[in-house]
Amino acid sequence: MKQIRLKNSADTYFDKAWELYEEAFPLNERRLYDAQVVLMSDTKYHFDILIEDNQLIGFLLWWDLETFRYIDHFATSKQLRNKGFGKLILEQFINNNSKPILLEVELPDSEINQRRIKFYKRIGFKLNQHHYELPDFEGSQSPLELKLMTYPNLISKKDVDQFVKNCHPIIFDI
Repeated sequence: MKQIRLKNSADTYFDKAWELYEEAFPLNERRLYDAQVVLMSDTKYHFDILIEDNQLIGFLLWWDLETFRYIDHFATSKQLRNKGFGKLILEQFINNNSKPILLEVELPDSEINQRRIKFYKRIGFKLNQHHYELPDFEGSQSPLELKLMTYPNLISKKDVDQFVKNCHPIIFDI
């Protein structure tokens, strides 16, 4: 499995990755196309796709921030889900990183959300219980309440507050 960093929307595989992005995430959890195109020029931001035999396996959209790495969005192609590729992608990411990793998950209020949390836990992520909200990407809806998962350790409420204060303006352009 080969990991490729896309740097603009003209790159090979971007259209397929964008199609997967729109299919995998509801509107209130994703960027609009134009905002995504602008963001790809930020050196801290990585739009990484994973390819095997010229087939898009999935993507990992992440930020290389000062004290940790933040996974913004992650998905595998619909036809390849539940075949171990997601685990491989995340394990490869973990093994290539020396910084702690942070990601967001939806509240465990449905079976699919609980399964997603269990998936991350099996890889070694910890579910933090601190209150956390994701700003609305469009600015037209209320913030979305989520939970943060971290690897390899839990983080404190103070760390969450620092993340919101220092990193949300960078990540969410607010």
